[in-house]
Amino acid sequence: MSGGGNWVSTSMPYLTRRDAGQPDAWAEEAAAQGRTGTQRILSAGEAPASVEVGALLGVAAGQPVVFRRRVIELDGAPNELTDTYYPVEIARGTALAGTAKIRGGAVTLLARLGHVGVRVREDVTARLPTTEERTLLAMDEAEPVLRLARLTLDAEGRPIQADLMTMPADRRRLRYEIAIG
Repeated sequence: MSGGGNWVSTSMPYLTRRDAGQPDAWAEEAAAQGRTGTQRILSAGEAPASVEVGALLGVAAGQPVVFRRRVIELDGAPNELTDTYYPVEIARGTALAGTAKIRGGAVTLLARLGHVGVRVREDVTARLPTTEERTLLAMDEAEPVLRLARLTLDAEGRPIQADLMTMPADRRRLRYEIAIG
C-alpha cells in the first residue's frame, strides 16, 4: 500500500512459499498497488561472514557464507538495497549462490531443499547511509536510511537466512500486524 510517495511494507508475503506460477512477492505487492516492482541482482556467491552476519547465522566471522546482493526497484527507481546471507551447508551449489532470478523466490527454493522458516526476528534501526548505499539508492548525503535485519529460523531454531535491508527512510514505512491469542 502506498501513501503519497512512501511505500508501506509488511513482511509476511516475503516469508512464505509461493505457489507454482505465482509472481514473486515484491512484483505481486507492487502490482496490487498499480505499480511495478523489480529487482536487480548485483552480485552473488560465497564470501567471508562479517561480524554481524556471523552473529546472525551462528558462524564465526570470516567463515564462508553464501550471499546475494540486490537492488529492489519500484517503478524503475531504487527503493531498497537487500543483502541476503545463507549458511554454506544450505546454499552452496544451489541457485541461491548465483545471480539468476530464482523462480518462486528464495523462500520457495529453501523449502524445496528442506529448509522451512518457522520463526523470524526483525530488528529495525536508523542511521545515515554509507557512500555506496547513497549511490545505489540515489540518495542525498543527509537523508537517513532504515536498516532492517531479519533472521529466519527453522523448527529446530537453526538460522537458514539472514537479510540486511537498507531503505531510504523518507520513502518507506514498515507495518507490523500481530495476531494475539
